[in-house]
Amino acid sequence: MAATPAELSIEQLSIDTLRLLAVDAVEKAKSGHPGAPLGCAPIAYLLFHKIMKHNPAHSKWPDRDRFVLSNGHASALLYSTLHLAGYNVTLDDLKSFRQWHSKTPGHPEYGDTEGVEATTGPLGQGIAMSVGMAIAEKHLAAVYNKPGLEIVDHHTYVLCGDGDLMEGVSHEACALAGTLGLGKLIVFYDDNLISLDGPTELSYNDDVLERFKAYHWHVQRVSDGNDLNAIEAAIEAAKAETAKPSLIAVRTVIGYGSPKAGTNKVHGEALGPEETVATKKFFGFPPDQSFYVPEDALANWRKAVDRGKAAEAEWTGLFAKYKVSNPDLAAEFERTQKGVLKPGWESAIPSFPVDKPQATRNAGGAVMNAVSAQVPELFGGAADLTASTKTIFKPGLSASFHVDPTFRNVFFGVREFGMCAAVNGMAVHGGLVPFGSTFFVFSDYCKPAIRLAALMRAHSLFVFTHDSIGLGEDGPTHQPIEHLMMLRAVPYLTDFRPADANETAACWRIALERKGPSFFVLSRQDLPVIDPGSRNFYESVGKGGYVLEDTPGAKVVLIGTGAEVWPCVEAKKLLAAEGIAARVVSLPSWELFEEQPAEYKASVLPPNTPKLAVEAGSPIGWWKYVGQDGDVIGLDRFGASAPGKTVLKELGFTAENVAARARKLLENKRS
Repeated sequence: MAATPAELSIEQLSIDTLRLLAVDAVEKAKSGHPGAPLGCAPIAYLLFHKIMKHNPAHSKWPDRDRFVLSNGHASALLYSTLHLAGYNVTLDDLKSFRQWHSKTPGHPEYGDTEGVEATTGPLGQGIAMSVGMAIAEKHLAAVYNKPGLEIVDHHTYVLCGDGDLMEGVSHEACALAGTLGLGKLIVFYDDNLISLDGPTELSYNDDVLERFKAYHWHVQRVSDGNDLNAIEAAIEAAKAETAKPSLIAVRTVIGYGSPKAGTNKVHGEALGPEETVATKKFFGFPPDQSFYVPEDALANWRKAVDRGKAAEAEWTGLFAKYKVSNPDLAAEFERTQKGVLKPGWESAIPSFPVDKPQATRNAGGAVMNAVSAQVPELFGGAADLTASTKTIFKPGLSASFHVDPTFRNVFFGVREFGMCAAVNGMAVHGGLVPFGSTFFVFSDYCKPAIRLAALMRAHSLFVFTHDSIGLGEDGPTHQPIEHLMMLRAVPYLTDFRPADANETAACWRIALERKGPSFFVLSRQDLPVIDPGSRNFYESVGKGGYVLEDTPGAKVVLIGTGAEVWPCVEAKKLLAAEGIAARVVSLPSWELFEEQPAEYKASVLPPNTPKLAVEAGSPIGWWKYVGQDGDVIGLDRFGASAPGKTVLKELGFTAENVAARARKLLENKRS
């Protein structure tokens, strides 16, 4: 006969309370994943009750340990843990699991629930974001800590499952973590031998420990997921290894205590009424009560509140001493933790003269380096492409984070997805404005991480260069076509495709000031420079689109972005020679343009004037600006391998073709 709650040890009672709260949340919703909470509750209990440095009363204090539930489908485990530990997650919130506007959505969502450090669910991304968090901790510790005054000193803990480790992004991120020696990253692998389709042996027989050893991780195995002493000993051994990240593989039983234990049937659906009763009987809990929390268990769990307050108070005292001896650094730490830029930083942004055409990728690199001293929180790198994307802080290779963690250049290697996911982890960690960069065509590899950046509203920056068929000889495999429209379709993501160096500078300022993610699409080829004295670029670009060149009584509007603004400018001259007045509009950001009042948008794109859009990419989407009677010079095919100027000419991106299509528009209107 099972023990009753009164007969259980307080630790076992607390763990079983957590298990059954998660089961009840899933059962009430008739939707969710009860298996992982039943198997992994001992790990969560140890971390939140005893091991982690965290304060349920202040979920965002800077030096807290981070916990990332990479297998985000187990969210009922996290929400139940947060409730029991004293976070602002109530029993009613658990009862509203997966319901409209609840604080307990189906997968953890950053910003919705206190204690949730990152949005997880797409498998592999949680562990990859945790790598970014550990990078941020290591860099900030190197920058700010002084002997005896270690104000940045915390761990990042992760719970992941087989699915996380099957996804390729985990390979990218974990290999990088080993290379960078992220000793304060500790990952628990829920090794339960079951995936959604059935036993993992159907598709997955990796020797996980050997794999992580090859990544230069510290690895351990705990053979019984219910053995608290063994799990705690493994955690302490992991914390003692400061030169390597740690993996602790814990053999658990999915759905432990339920009639479906050890099978895939308990993975992704509610247990059902009969099985829920049987599970409660197994643990000795009242089978007729839901969301039952024994007083002794709750009192034990809530010790985390006093522990957390004491831990933060100790840190606050330490920081007070730090401020006395390091006032400037302390002020910078406080500023960057709040996500506030230094007053007057924008004065460091350069202005570019008209006498020297340059690629917008070069201008972007110049802006980054010009503002670097004023924006020390700007931090990141490229996927083995710094020489091409120009996203490197001087003096360059010697200033690598890998060489010295105070440095701001991260060499991510050829790991686009892992890079962007790590950037997101840095962003939600706080204290940094991170960026990652690669060729624009490889945004295909980045897209899932960019989507999560937008979902979290994280201040992640993504710098893409070689933005079109204009890159030339590398051919269609490297020439983006559909990518710009793909990313414009992502909600809450700001697009920037500047036409010249001065627009690029304005885009960087806006992206740094703006809360939420942005991406840059920059040219490889040199472009003319707009006269810096002709306008306030910050204001013009800040509206998303503006009239670059105009003629009184313009009969047609030519709209361009990026490099394609320039054939529009030249076409305007050709049309003028024929007595046709035209307006040229630069539209560097659709997102910003859509935020403007209707009156402003109409002043730029007059409703009754024919419009021709020109962009070296998919035309999908442009019709909302040009209308059914307008026209688009775009691409509904892939590119070609040839010099960039040749490809652009052959595919119609010339002033002559723009002028011809504009004439045809006007002819169609007259007819």
